[in-house]
Amino acid sequence: MSKEEIRNPLGYEPIGKLMMKFAIPSIVGMLVGALYNIVDQLFIGHAIGTLGNAATNIAFPFTTSCLALALLFGIGGASSFNLNMGKGEKEEAPYYVGNAVTMLVLCGVILAAITLLFLRPLLTLFGSPQEVMPYAVDYVRVTALGFPFFLLGTGGGHLMRADGSPKMTMISNIVGALINIVLDVLFVLVFQWGMAGAAWATIIGQFVSAMIVVFYLKKFKTVTLYKKHFKPIFKYVAGIAAIGMASFFNQLAMMVVQIVLNNSLRYYGALSVYGEAIPIACAGIVMKVNQIFFSIIIGIAQGTQPVESFNYGAKDYKRVKEAYRLASLAGGIVSVSSYFIFQFFPGQLLAMFGEGSPEYFEFGIKTFRVLLFFTWLNFMQPITSTFFTSIGKSIKGVFLSMTRQIIFLLPLIVIFPMFWGIEGILLSGPVADLLAGATAVIMVRSEFKLMEEAL
Repeated sequence: MSKEEIRNPLGYEPIGKLMMKFAIPSIVGMLVGALYNIVDQLFIGHAIGTLGNAATNIAFPFTTSCLALALLFGIGGASSFNLNMGKGEKEEAPYYVGNAVTMLVLCGVILAAITLLFLRPLLTLFGSPQEVMPYAVDYVRVTALGFPFFLLGTGGGHLMRADGSPKMTMISNIVGALINIVLDVLFVLVFQWGMAGAAWATIIGQFVSAMIVVFYLKKFKTVTLYKKHFKPIFKYVAGIAAIGMASFFNQLAMMVVQIVLNNSLRYYGALSVYGEAIPIACAGIVMKVNQIFFSIIIGIAQGTQPVESFNYGAKDYKRVKEAYRLASLAGGIVSVSSYFIFQFFPGQLLAMFGEGSPEYFEFGIKTFRVLLFFTWLNFMQPITSTFFTSIGKSIKGVFLSMTRQIIFLLPLIVIFPMFWGIEGILLSGPVADLLAGATAVIMVRSEFKLMEEAL
């Protein structure tokens, strides 16, 4: 064992202990991030109703695009940093942190500008019915101002975790979420500011989270960060992007699917008894509730990232495989539990987001039970995709991140409703989940064989 491994607990502490240290704060952080949108929708659903719920779903691709960029430079920067530290390259490692921070802020500013300049055309592209448009405009016009803070707070959390401070990531997310909840009560229920009130509550919470990241960067633990490390250099930006590409494409694929799904639900919903707004509102709620489950899975996967990256860089493949297997076991338990909740309590989950017509509850319950039928298998794809990202095999990670959303789900959303109408859209989900899970199993088994041959 090298001196670097002896000094760094990632190289010698028990995998289970390391997983608890990194995964639990990561899970809490991801859950809190998911709650940002859930909390807004809870208050909006009770204060405004179905149209408000539909508007938050129409606006969700903006959130997904922010997450895509945050993960591109956050996970990319964190993995690059840990890989270089594992190799003992302490002079190079700080540049990946500094360049990641710069790109997070810069991309947030650019995305906010594009959103505000082309707001209505983008909302139309995202599938907004005319009756939903005013609510969506009120919401996104404000949330766009917070994009730079959203990216820095989310992406910066991964960098703090890579520095061995997962608790700081958790604190940053929890503080921001608590501020969001308190201000939602004040702005939406007390002041009755509607969609704009929920949006202001969100960006104020994001601003506070971002400021915690800024203060932490001044006292980075494992290396010292100087101004030169924040100057964009193509070599480091490209390296970060290559590693973070899998997570980026996974979120980007989700955004594309959301847009196609919203437009399909609007079109086929108009041809059904449900109308345009109900399917969009229900699908948004179901996806955001599912995001809570998915956040736990992604948190588990991200908790393995420092362990897998460092030990792969140190060529300790036994520890790499052990970390992956432990993550899969935990992910499987969470997935099976979520499956039973979605199948047996869909009506109760739907009722949390306000009242609605009988058609609203009928379609919402059906969406929970059909669209999420293979939830018990959904842990395989994100955990395996993150695994490939962590060991520096970005091409495999990118491919796997695209399997469920782009390769399988997207064409099925288009094809199935041609035969079965709006029910066909719901059927596309479980079929895509099954195919993506099978692909992940095949790919990781092949990678394990390569590791065994290298020992």
